[in-house]
Amino acid sequence: MALSTGHSKIRAAVFISGTGSNLKSLIKFSKTSKSPISIDFIISNNSKAKGLNYAKKYKIKKKILSFKNKNLNEKKLLTILKINNIELICLAGFMKILSKKFIKNFKGKILNIHPSLLPKYKGLNTHKRALINKEKYSGCTVHFVSSKLDSGKIILQKRVKILKNDTDVSLAKRILIEEHKLYPKAILKIFNP
Repeated sequence: MALSTGHSKIRAAVFISGTGSNLKSLIKFSKTSKSPISIDFIISNNSKAKGLNYAKKYKIKKKILSFKNKNLNEKKLLTILKINNIELICLAGFMKILSKKFIKNFKGKILNIHPSLLPKYKGLNTHKRALINKEKYSGCTVHFVSSKLDSGKIILQKRVKILKNDTDVSLAKRILIEEHKLYPKAILKIFNP
Protein backbone atom coordinates (compact mmCIF):
# COMPACT_ATOMS: atom_id res chain seq x y z
CA MET A 1 0.00 0.00 0.00
CA ALA A 2 1.45 3.35 -1.02
CA LEU A 3 1.74 5.91 1.72
CA SER A 4 -0.52 8.87 1.09
CA THR A 5 1.27 12.20 1.22
CA GLY A 6 -1.90 13.80 2.48
CA HIS A 7 -2.04 16.23 -0.43
CA SER A 8 -5.14 14.67 -1.87
CA LYS A 9 -7.11 15.17 1.33
CA ILE A 10 -9.47 18.10 1.81
CA ARG A 11 -7.88 20.65 4.11
CA ALA A 12 -10.15 21.34 7.08
CA ALA A 13 -10.19 23.75 10.01
CA VAL A 14 -12.02 22.90 13.23
CA PHE A 15 -13.53 25.71 15.31
CA ILE A 16 -13.82 25.05 19.05
CA SER A 17 -14.65 26.87 22.28
CA GLY A 18 -14.21 24.15 24.90
CA THR A 19 -12.85 20.70 25.65
CA GLY A 20 -12.54 19.71 22.01
CA SER A 21 -13.80 16.14 22.36
CA ASN A 22 -15.35 16.26 18.88
CA LEU A 23 -12.12 17.83 17.61
CA LYS A 24 -10.19 14.87 19.05
CA SER A 25 -12.45 12.34 17.33
CA LEU A 26 -12.16 14.29 14.04
CA ILE A 27 -8.35 14.31 14.30
CA LYS A 28 -8.31 10.55 14.92
CA PHE A 29 -10.67 10.04 11.99
CA SER A 30 -8.58 12.31 9.73
CA LYS A 31 -5.55 10.09 10.33
CA THR A 32 -7.31 7.00 8.96
CA SER A 33 -6.85 6.02 5.32
CA LYS A 34 -10.58 6.24 4.57
CA SER A 35 -10.84 9.86 5.74
CA PRO A 36 -11.33 12.39 2.92
CA ILE A 37 -10.12 15.25 5.15
CA SER A 38 -7.01 16.36 7.00
CA ILE A 39 -7.22 18.71 9.98
CA ASP A 40 -4.82 21.54 9.23
CA PHE A 41 -6.00 24.31 11.53
CA ILE A 42 -7.72 24.80 14.87
CA ILE A 43 -9.51 28.06 15.62
CA SER A 44 -10.82 29.02 19.04
CA ASN A 45 -12.53 32.08 20.49
CA ASN A 46 -11.42 30.97 23.94
CA SER A 47 -7.73 31.04 24.87
CA LYS A 48 -8.45 28.67 27.78
CA ALA A 49 -10.19 26.05 25.63
CA LYS A 50 -8.83 22.65 26.65
CA GLY A 51 -9.17 21.51 23.05
CA LEU A 52 -6.24 23.74 22.09
CA ASN A 53 -3.96 21.13 23.68
CA TYR A 54 -4.67 18.90 20.68
CA ALA A 55 -3.01 21.49 18.44
CA LYS A 56 0.23 20.97 20.32
CA LYS A 57 -0.18 17.21 20.65
CA TYR A 58 -0.87 16.64 16.95
CA LYS A 59 1.26 19.56 15.65
CA ILE A 60 -1.68 21.39 14.09
CA LYS A 61 -1.57 25.15 13.56
CA LYS A 62 -3.89 27.13 15.83
CA LYS A 63 -5.20 30.65 16.18
CA ILE A 64 -7.15 32.29 18.99
CA LEU A 65 -9.52 35.10 18.04
CA SER A 66 -11.58 36.75 20.76
CA PHE A 67 -14.51 37.73 18.49
CA LYS A 68 -14.94 40.91 20.55
CA ASN A 69 -14.80 42.79 17.26
CA LYS A 70 -16.65 40.28 15.11
CA ASN A 71 -16.18 42.10 11.80
CA LEU A 72 -12.46 42.47 12.23
CA ASN A 73 -12.00 38.94 13.56
CA GLU A 74 -13.97 37.41 10.72
CA LYS A 75 -11.89 39.31 8.16
CA LYS A 76 -8.71 38.01 9.84
CA LEU A 77 -10.20 34.55 9.92
CA LEU A 78 -11.03 34.51 6.20
CA THR A 79 -7.48 35.62 5.43
CA ILE A 80 -6.00 32.87 7.64
CA LEU A 81 -8.23 30.24 6.01
CA LYS A 82 -7.31 31.45 2.51
CA ILE A 83 -3.56 31.52 3.21
CA ASN A 84 -3.76 27.97 4.59
CA ASN A 85 -5.92 26.70 1.70
CA ILE A 86 -8.68 25.59 4.05
CA GLU A 87 -11.58 24.14 2.06
CA LEU A 88 -13.83 22.94 4.87
CA ILE A 89 -14.80 24.27 8.30
CA CYS A 90 -16.06 21.91 11.00
CA LEU A 91 -17.69 23.65 13.95
CA ALA A 92 -17.31 21.51 17.07
CA GLY A 93 -18.73 23.17 20.16
CA PHE A 94 -17.94 26.63 18.78
CA MET A 95 -19.97 29.06 20.86
CA LYS A 96 -19.88 32.07 18.54
CA ILE A 97 -22.35 32.70 15.77
CA LEU A 98 -20.72 33.39 12.41
CA SER A 99 -22.10 36.28 10.37
CA LYS A 100 -24.11 35.83 7.17
CA LYS A 101 -21.28 37.50 5.30
CA PHE A 102 -18.72 35.03 6.62
CA ILE A 103 -20.96 32.05 5.83
CA LYS A 104 -21.52 33.38 2.29
CA ASN A 105 -17.77 33.60 1.79
CA PHE A 106 -17.46 29.95 2.73
CA LYS A 107 -20.66 28.79 1.06
CA GLY A 108 -21.59 25.15 1.53
CA LYS A 109 -18.31 24.37 3.20
CA ILE A 110 -19.19 24.83 6.87
CA LEU A 111 -20.47 21.90 8.95
CA ASN A 112 -21.76 21.88 12.49
CA ILE A 113 -22.68 19.22 15.00
CA HIS A 114 -25.65 20.00 17.23
CA PRO A 115 -26.77 18.01 20.31
CA SER A 116 -30.43 17.55 19.37
CA LEU A 117 -32.56 16.11 16.61
CA LEU A 118 -32.95 19.26 14.55
CA PRO A 119 -35.22 21.07 13.77
CA LYS A 120 -36.10 20.45 17.44
CA TYR A 121 -34.16 22.34 20.12
CA LYS A 122 -32.02 24.77 18.18
CA GLY A 123 -29.63 26.91 20.22
CA LEU A 124 -28.54 26.14 23.79
CA ASN A 125 -29.64 23.92 26.71
CA THR A 126 -30.89 21.25 24.32
CA HIS A 127 -30.78 18.36 26.81
CA LYS A 128 -32.59 20.24 29.57
CA ARG A 129 -35.32 21.31 27.14
CA ALA A 130 -35.77 17.76 25.79
CA LEU A 131 -36.16 16.42 29.35
CA ILE A 132 -38.60 19.15 30.43
CA ASN A 133 -40.76 18.33 27.39
CA LYS A 134 -40.65 14.61 28.30
CA GLU A 135 -39.28 13.61 24.90
CA LYS A 136 -38.77 9.88 24.33
CA TYR A 137 -35.71 10.50 22.16
CA SER A 138 -33.05 13.10 21.69
CA GLY A 139 -29.80 12.78 19.76
CA CYS A 140 -27.45 14.71 17.55
CA THR A 141 -27.39 16.21 14.08
CA VAL A 142 -24.62 17.09 11.64
CA HIS A 143 -25.77 19.81 9.28
CA PHE A 144 -24.53 22.40 6.82
CA VAL A 145 -24.33 25.88 8.34
CA SER A 146 -26.67 28.46 6.86
CA SER A 147 -27.24 32.05 7.94
CA LYS A 148 -30.11 30.91 10.21
CA LEU A 149 -29.05 29.36 13.52
CA ASP A 150 -29.05 25.54 13.43
CA SER A 151 -31.22 25.56 10.29
CA GLY A 152 -28.95 24.37 7.47
CA LYS A 153 -29.53 21.21 5.45
CA ILE A 154 -29.29 18.08 7.63
CA ILE A 155 -26.62 15.56 6.61
CA LEU A 156 -27.03 12.85 9.26
CA GLN A 157 -28.80 12.32 12.57
CA LYS A 158 -28.54 9.77 15.36
CA ARG A 159 -31.38 9.09 17.77
CA VAL A 160 -30.64 8.41 21.43
CA LYS A 161 -33.32 7.01 23.73
CA ILE A 162 -33.99 9.11 26.81
CA LEU A 163 -33.93 6.94 29.94
CA LYS A 164 -36.28 7.35 32.92
CA ASN A 165 -33.59 8.56 35.30
CA ASP A 166 -31.70 10.74 32.79
CA THR A 167 -30.43 14.16 33.83
CA ASP A 168 -29.19 16.71 31.33
CA VAL A 169 -25.65 15.62 32.29
CA SER A 170 -26.17 11.89 31.78
CA LEU A 171 -28.05 12.50 28.53
CA ALA A 172 -25.35 14.87 27.29
CA LYS A 173 -22.68 12.22 27.97
CA ARG A 174 -24.51 9.53 26.01
CA ILE A 175 -25.23 11.86 23.12
CA LEU A 176 -21.59 13.02 23.03
CA ILE A 177 -20.45 9.42 22.43
CA GLU A 178 -22.75 9.32 19.40
CA GLU A 179 -21.54 12.75 18.21
CA HIS A 180 -18.00 11.37 18.02
CA LYS A 181 -19.21 8.63 15.65
CA LEU A 182 -21.68 10.74 13.68
CA TYR A 183 -19.37 13.60 12.63
CA PRO A 184 -16.91 11.35 10.72
CA LYS A 185 -19.83 9.43 9.16
CA ALA A 186 -21.39 12.68 7.95
CA ILE A 187 -18.08 13.79 6.43
CA LEU A 188 -17.76 10.46 4.61
CA LYS A 189 -21.31 10.83 3.35
CA ILE A 190 -20.60 14.26 1.87
CA PHE A 191 -17.30 13.48 0.20
CA ASN A 192 -17.76 9.80 -0.70
CA PRO A 193 -21.47 9.69 -1.51
